[in-house]
Amino acid sequence: MTHPRILVVIGHPLPDSLNHALAHRYAESAREAGATVDIIDLATDPIPAHPTQFHELAMPSGESAPPLSPEVEDYIGRVRAADHVVFLFPQWWGTYPAALKAWLDRVIISGFAFNYRNKGKGWHKRLKGRTGRIVMTMDSTLSWNRMAYGDAAIKTLKTATMWFVGIKTVGVTRVPAVRTSTPGKIEAALERAAKQGRADSRLTPVAREERVPA
Repeated sequence: MTHPRILVVIGHPLPDSLNHALAHRYAESAREAGATVDIIDLATDPIPAHPTQFHELAMPSGESAPPLSPEVEDYIGRVRAADHVVFLFPQWWGTYPAALKAWLDRVIISGFAFNYRNKGKGWHKRLKGRTGRIVMTMDSTLSWNRMAYGDAAIKTLKTATMWFVGIKTVGVTRVPAVRTSTPGKIEAALERAAKQGRADSRLTPVAREERVPA
């Protein structure tokens, strides 16, 4: 059996968070099941600076085009190599932290993750064939997240980003009421992450012909 290459993106800018514990439990389980796992940790890895020029929103085109920054080039290469992408983040102010938004703004760019067709009619999903998973922790309850926030963080990441570029979401996990949680509930969340790692290790890798060319 061929196992997938999994990219885990930890979108929490502070180290030693519950997101980190969930990510490492997931990764350990997936590796034990045979998958290759790469981890981008935005608490320790570089957070790309927000774009200030239009060229930073697209892959360089032409010899005179300014190159992307080295960290963005590295992140693009790691997404390109992945079959399955897992995003973990806390819900802050109804959505995800600025660290993850900055990463998305600079890495999921035109010419790499998508590009528009001629005359602006539709677009090509250049990460098609890949799968994804979302794990969100939050202090609010599930009902409050749904009624007050409209589940905005999940909707924007799943639809406006992942679906837009062709990544099929195979699972969404919300870990609610973390601030008032109990050790038993935290351990249950960690065990669920481990089960997800084992399950995702059985996903089908991206076919060679579907891979984004270098």
